[in-house]
Amino acid sequence: MEQDQGGNLPSLEEAVGAATRELRQKHGLTIAQVAEQAGISRGMLSKIENGQTTAGMDTLARIARTLGVSMSMLFSKYDATSSSAQHIQKGAGMEVVRRGTKSGHTYHLLAYDQGPVKLFEPFLITIDDDTERYPSFEHPGTEFIYMLEGRIEYRCGQETYVLAPGDALTFQGEVPHGPERLIQCPIKFLSVIIYPRPAE
Repeated sequence: MEQDQGGNLPSLEEAVGAATRELRQKHGLTIAQVAEQAGISRGMLSKIENGQTTAGMDTLARIARTLGVSMSMLFSKYDATSSSAQHIQKGAGMEVVRRGTKSGHTYHLLAYDQGPVKLFEPFLITIDDDTERYPSFEHPGTEFIYMLEGRIEYRCGQETYVLAPGDALTFQGEVPHGPERLIQCPIKFLSVIIYPRPAE
């Protein structure tokens, strides 16, 4: 994507908006048609296309499904430099909404646009002190957790593990897993989900 006149690359919101608008127009669809199919308001879709708001992953997934593309296509204009590396600066990871967010989890996605097949998802997860029960998760692939701050008791299947800074935990994503008990807050850890490669 072109730099603006000040020489700055577009923000993530602007890049996602531009890609969404381009794909919608390519299919000859109106904002009203896409908004209705995706189950969001026309005003919300207009704000997304104009880069005026950050959309959650669920909203972007519904827009992508409506446009018949993979969600990574919506990120195709972000950081589209000649380099094959993607640099996400401190604090710049996109905050996304996932199951558990309302329970005090904050998820920051640290890499986007992996092509047509999603290979991995790296998250920086922060958990604040509260009394809500935390959900259990299940997903394809393998998950790797690396503790950065705080202490947590983490359940994986029938076992629980006390994790402190510097500890790592790796497990199959299909096994029910999630926080069991918050020991010392705030808690911060990296979670990398590695998805299975599709058969050739």
